[in-house]
Amino acid sequence: MRLARLGLVLLITGAAIANCGSTGTEPDTDPTLRILFIGNSLTYANDLPGVVQRLGQSDHSRPVVVSSVAVGNASLEDHWNRGDAQRAIASARWDLVVLQQGPSALAESRAMLIDYTTRFAGEIRKIGGRPALYMVWPPMSRETEWSAVSASYAAAAEAVNGLLLPAGEALRAVRAGTPSIPLFEGDGFHPSVAGTYAVALVVYARAAGVSPVGLTARAGGSSLPPAYVTALEAGAAQAIAEAGGN
Repeated sequence: MRLARLGLVLLITGAAIANCGSTGTEPDTDPTLRILFIGNSLTYANDLPGVVQRLGQSDHSRPVVVSSVAVGNASLEDHWNRGDAQRAIASARWDLVVLQQGPSALAESRAMLIDYTTRFAGEIRKIGGRPALYMVWPPMSRETEWSAVSASYAAAAEAVNGLLLPAGEALRAVRAGTPSIPLFEGDGFHPSVAGTYAVALVVYARAAGVSPVGLTARAGGSSLPPAYVTALEAGAAQAIAEAGGN
């Protein structure tokens, strides 16, 4: 991860987050969709949580509140040992807590991903939320590991009955279908603005249970070229369809 991006990033959006959710025995009728992100620079690059929140403008009846605990180069084990992520989880009633670390293609990395996903899932369930796995991708210098990365995140989601967010597969679909779109920065790993937008389409579409196709227009548009948007939405839809429901 790039040293310039190291450090703790906390994105708190929305007012009085600590007081959100219902109290007592009254049924929860609050339509707000609350998403907490726990990850590293693949989460805070181009403000992924903020892009997800802007896509939430597609449904004015359901506001979206986002927050994140993101530390450059951090694994889920690092987050667990720091304790900031557990405190953030306990601070509000999150509908979805999105977990992300590095590619985790190796067997030992996959085991650690599953282990700490399971630990975090316990904390997430305590507040009535659901864990979600933000599937990433390998550096393009190790593109042959892509399927192994996807398998690791799918296994972690399955282990906790979590929601799989197949962002990495969406980028792979776009890369195969429209290779002219620059999905990555110069390091061949961190997402470009277009890459982050594709990830956000997957995250919001799965979290809200909507199709990513046409989502950009419903959310008020994007500064990306229309041809890019069409390809990114198609790639997100393909990846979501192939991931199935969970």
